[in-house]
Amino acid sequence: MRGPARRLRAALAATILAVLVLAGCSAPSEGPSEPSTSEVTGFGFTSPDGTVRAWDVEERSEPLELTGTDFDGEPVDVAAHRGELVLLNTWYAACPPCRAEAADLVALDADYPELTLFGINGTDDAGTAEAFERRFEVTYPSIDDADGAALAALEGVVPISATPTTVLLDRKGRVAVRVVGMVDPAVVRPLVDALLAEAP
Repeated sequence: MRGPARRLRAALAATILAVLVLAGCSAPSEGPSEPSTSEVTGFGFTSPDGTVRAWDVEERSEPLELTGTDFDGEPVDVAAHRGELVLLNTWYAACPPCRAEAADLVALDADYPELTLFGINGTDDAGTAEAFERRFEVTYPSIDDADGAALAALEGVVPISATPTTVLLDRKGRVAVRVVGMVDPAVVRPLVDALLAEAP
């Protein structure tokens, strides 16, 4: 574990000093309290601007319970994917950073078979969401969160007004990483690799 953690620290330090994650469509509201330091121990990390947060194993909360229905009417239950890494991404079609990051998320889906992706969209109707998915060739389903239930399940982790926000769950379904704003593959991929290196 120390080897992957050391590599993660080096990769994140270099990456985040060079490129900070871009701001989302709207300003983040109050989220969980975050350390004011960028020092890391093990996996835990907070970027200098607070947009990227990774929790050490012992700091992670209980497994996330999140269910819903995708835009095709199919049920989605995140708990069904225990044993895999899960990425959750909040988005809506008219959000410029959401459009800009779509190709990177599709590439993550293609490159990491051990990672299951779900979008969460509480803004668009089915027609608008599906048009976005066709245009950007999105390969994973999105939860139709018109009732706000999925976002409510992430309360305290995801700033409600910050879109896009991306959350990575470890194999036990616990929140391990949060990225507020557009995903930067140079930041997210090392985090996925580090989570994959954790003992099952």
